[in-house]
Amino acid sequence: MTTNIKAEGFAPRTDKKAIELGYELCPKFDDNGLIAAAVSDYDSGELLMVGYMNDESLRRTIETGEAWYWSRSRQEYWKKGGTSGQVQKVKEIRTDCDQDAIWLRVTVEGNGATCHVGYRSCFFREVKSNTDGEIWLKRTEVAPVYDPEEVYGKKQ
Repeated sequence: MTTNIKAEGFAPRTDKKAIELGYELCPKFDDNGLIAAAVSDYDSGELLMVGYMNDESLRRTIETGEAWYWSRSRQEYWKKGGTSGQVQKVKEIRTDCDQDAIWLRVTVEGNGATCHVGYRSCFFREVKSNTDGEIWLKRTEVAPVYDPEEVYGKKQ
């Protein structure tokens, strides 16, 4: 079960009709205070990544026009591209009908990549299977766009 963590500065979550059809942003954060954010390329529609935002990172994104996230592993805010130069410039922000997910449509500065292991999209592998029950991953991007060790100075 999820609860709605108080979202400072956003409209309160009231009745279902207002949430689903209304004109006020009242995001539903989970028990950890997070909301999923799908990110796609503004021009092509290509899915680039999925991240998580809390109240503050969503507000920072809206206010600055650049994508901010909450790192679940590091327990800290991170501006996408702060180290790599691959800043995500937000062109459009959408939310789904029950306001428990965010969709960012962005352009990516720098080399245009998003994935921290060097690929344009974090979704650079496709799940494949055969009739024998074997399952494997097939790369949909032939090679990384950049070398993460050169960008981040350490092995990812």
